[in-house]
This record gives sequence, C-alpha cells and structure tokens, in this order.
Amino acid sequence: MEFIEAKTILQRATHGEEWFGIDYNMNLYKGCCHKCIYCDSRSDCYQVEEFDRVRSKKREIEILNQELRNKRKKGVIGVGAMSDTYNPFEKQYEITRKALELISYYKFGVSIETKSNLIVRDIDIFKEINKKADVILKFTITSADDELSRKIEPNVCVSSERLKAMKQLSKQGLFVGTLLTPIIPFITDSEDNIKKVIKLSYENGAKFVFSMGGITLRGNQREYFYEQLDKIFPKLKEKYIKTYGNDYFCYPLNKNLDKIFKEECERYGLLYRMSDIVKAYKKEIKQEEQLAFI
Repeated sequence: MEFIEAKTILQRATHGEEWFGIDYNMNLYKGCCHKCIYCDSRSDCYQVEEFDRVRSKKREIEILNQELRNKRKKGVIGVGAMSDTYNPFEKQYEITRKALELISYYKFGVSIETKSNLIVRDIDIFKEINKKADVILKFTITSADDELSRKIEPNVCVSSERLKAMKQLSKQGLFVGTLLTPIIPFITDSEDNIKKVIKLSYENGAKFVFSMGGITLRGNQREYFYEQLDKIFPKLKEKYIKTYGNDYFCYPLNKNLDKIFKEECERYGLLYRMSDIVKAYKKEIKQEEQLAFI
C-alpha cells in the first residue's frame, strides 16, 4: 500500500446535521477496493484518481493526535463517507483501530459506515467510547440476496455477513442500523427486497434503517456504472439511458416504495427519519451521563 502526504486528517463537517449529526469528517484511507458498481465516491467532483487503488497517509495517527488534542469542541467524528475504513489493508495496518483509540482517549464520539464485518474486531474500543461519548454504527445493505450482493458489491463480504456483524455489535449494547442506500432502479428496487432488508435488519438488532431512495449518477461514476451493467446485466444500460437520460438522481419508478419503506419500518419499530435517529443515539448517551450524577 502506498502512503501519501497529508497535512490534516480531520475536517469540519459542513452539513453534519443532515448526516447523522456528525461534527467532523475523517477519511483514513484514500480510494476503495470494494468495487461496488454504484459508488458515488468515484464521481469527478471528489477528485480521487485511480479510485480502486487504496492509499493511506503518512504520519496520520500522529497528525490526528495533534488535531484531537487541539480541538476545543468535542463532537462526533464521521468515518467512512468517501472510502470504507475497514478495507482489507486495515487487517494488517490497524490504522482505523489506532485512530479509534485516540478518539476514545480524547472523548470524542464516532459515526461509522461500512460494508465490512472486520468492524467487530473493534468492539472493545466502541464500548469504551460509548461510555463517554456518542456512537452510531451503520452497515450499508442494498440487497437481501447474497448472490445479488456479490454481483453489485464484489470485493466485500455479502449482506448476510454484515447482518451477523450487526447482531454482534447490537448485543454489546451499541447503536447500530442499516443504510438501505442506494436503492438501484431495476436491480434492488423490488418491494420484496425492501421488505426483506428491513425485516433482516430488525432481526439482527438494528435500531434504524435509513434510505435516500434512488441512485446518483454523475461524471465518472455514471461511466463505471454503465460498464458494469454491460458485464453483469446486459441491455440494462440502454434502459437506464432511455428512462433517466442524464439525470443526476435516478429514482425507482415504483412510487409505492417510499410508502412501503415507512410502513415496514414502523411495523418493526425501526427509526427511519434522520432527525429521529440522531436524537435517539445522542439521547441515550446523555441519559447515561445524567444518571451517573444522580
């Protein structure tokens, strides 16, 4: 793995209240090797060249230590927005684990999104962080079917393995849930798939399921997506072009999906509104802190 120069590790989250109430963003790796066919991080606007090649940053734990020590405002650090922090290289280098140890030491919270079951390795640190700050852990699960998952997310563990990891984390009292996003038109947008993902999330300890609806398609991301469609789902590219043209956001044609999504979440008592999710995972910590002073 290549190590590149970096001046900073933490960035202030400009719209954190809209994304799980995070205060800071942190990407310990640049690029991702999962090769999910729909990944928005491939988009030209993010300027990540050779996206499939994973790189890390020189002295990043040292830099992170300095940044956390100097921050006056504590808060929740979002991890994994641009590239999955639990990629295969993490097994060897443990960069994420070292960063989590610092986050715990300086009493910051953490918000992680991943498709990897490697996250269970760090249960001990999440539990330590959870004693003094906010923790929310999210698994992207787009398909309830492992075979379909292998096709659209080829270099990462299948959905059933992510759900097992979710259950392990939930049993340890950690606030976990599902990112049912993207919902890919003509591939994962069946009513049956939506219902199954929600049901499986509930059965494996999820507190919430969050979805943004369809899929984004913009420069470079669109080209890669279409290339993969030609390989995996022949003739589907033409259907996309005819249906969506150059639209940035491609919503499923079934207008009942949003209603079904909400009804199924309510059926199982799962949160699905961003504001409710943020309030729930942060409220739990505050209640624990208040009880400690009684």
